[in-house]
Amino acid sequence: MAASTSAEIQVEANASIGSIELQNRALSRIDSAIAESQDQEKGALIIDLKHLLEMSEPPFHPLDGFGIFRVPRDIRELNEKAYTPKYVSIGPFHFLANETLINMQKLKMKFFKMFVEKAQVSVEELVGAVSDSAVNIRGCYAGTSELDNHNYLKMIVLDASFIIVFFLILFKPAEWEHRSEAFILKSQLMDDFLLLENQLPFFIIQTLYNLAFKSHSNYPSFVQLTFKIFADYNSQNMPLDPNLKIMHFVDLLRTFFLPHRLPGRLGDSVMHLYTASQLHEAGLKFKVSSSKCLFDLKLTNGGLEIPRLQVDNSTECLFRNIMVLEQFNYRWESYVSDYIRMLDFLIDTTKDVDLLVQKKILVNNLGDSNAVATMVNNLNKGILLVDMNSDYCHFCQCLNLFYERPWHSWKVALRRDHFGNPWRTIATVGAIILLVLTLGQTICSIISVA
Repeated sequence: MAASTSAEIQVEANASIGSIELQNRALSRIDSAIAESQDQEKGALIIDLKHLLEMSEPPFHPLDGFGIFRVPRDIRELNEKAYTPKYVSIGPFHFLANETLINMQKLKMKFFKMFVEKAQVSVEELVGAVSDSAVNIRGCYAGTSELDNHNYLKMIVLDASFIIVFFLILFKPAEWEHRSEAFILKSQLMDDFLLLENQLPFFIIQTLYNLAFKSHSNYPSFVQLTFKIFADYNSQNMPLDPNLKIMHFVDLLRTFFLPHRLPGRLGDSVMHLYTASQLHEAGLKFKVSSSKCLFDLKLTNGGLEIPRLQVDNSTECLFRNIMVLEQFNYRWESYVSDYIRMLDFLIDTTKDVDLLVQKKILVNNLGDSNAVATMVNNLNKGILLVDMNSDYCHFCQCLNLFYERPWHSWKVALRRDHFGNPWRTIATVGAIILLVLTLGQTICSIISVA
């Protein structure tokens, strides 16, 4: 009986041990499953975060030295139309964004057909050239696109060939079909080429042009062709520099404006300058300069020479897009923004605009002095200027000192207080005449008494 009991106890003990082992194994499997689940969860989280990094738009700065990016919202809201294409979308940011831009696809297809036929280049060669540069092309845009790779590269080919054919039609219209359509749309399309968000990297257009037309002896290089098309903006007749690096058309237009000698930048800034009318009332003479460089302001004896600026419907659009480009690509070389800030200092009201128009410094094709003053006063909004070039800093210092000299300030006060309007002028002149007569009468009385 005792032996039987001992055996039963042993069996129960063995069963208990087996049960514990089973439990441990089960717990081990659960732990492994939990660990595996956690690893999978971490892996999924890592993938999601990396995806977010890839999809998130970087801050507004160029990628790989190229600056094609969306205009920041706070600046864009100041004038939406100045940054948005009206007739043709170039690149991914405004691709088929509205019905007008969609309709232009028909003309793009016509131009693409002419491009392939005229250049005798195969579609395979075009696709190969663009595919080989796909990474570099995407790297030029500070932002993402919803287009898949197939449609993205298709867009690049169509847009590049459209620009090339359009330029060649303007250059040699007799050799091309659809030239009437191109010339009818010329002014509208050229305005759309001024927009920072509406650009292709210059290098890919040049690559396809060289592939298609390099052997054509009657055609210039693409850089030469571009210089001819934008010749109206090249007021200084800047010669073609073989070492010139061009990011895109807006970048080229900025280069056209720059002086041959770039002023130094010492980190100084200017917070105030008296307006053109204030300086004129103090005796400063304003003269139109013969210089072809828009930024070439000069101080002469008693005067300020300023090159002529023609203001038309494209002026605001051009300057706005170049200034945004400088804000993020040329922060320490913002020479166009310097010039606009000087204009903003000098022009405050219609009185200042009228003075500069009278002196032939401004050519107002808008016809409204208030429109010009408002445009100039709004251009600098949202633009952060960290410094101003040393030449302009010197001009501002000299002009402020000129205005604040006692004799000049007295002249301003005299004109303001006694000759501000016709009635004040009449009253002042009458008072002076009365004073002279009284003085004369007093002198006569003294003489007669003597």
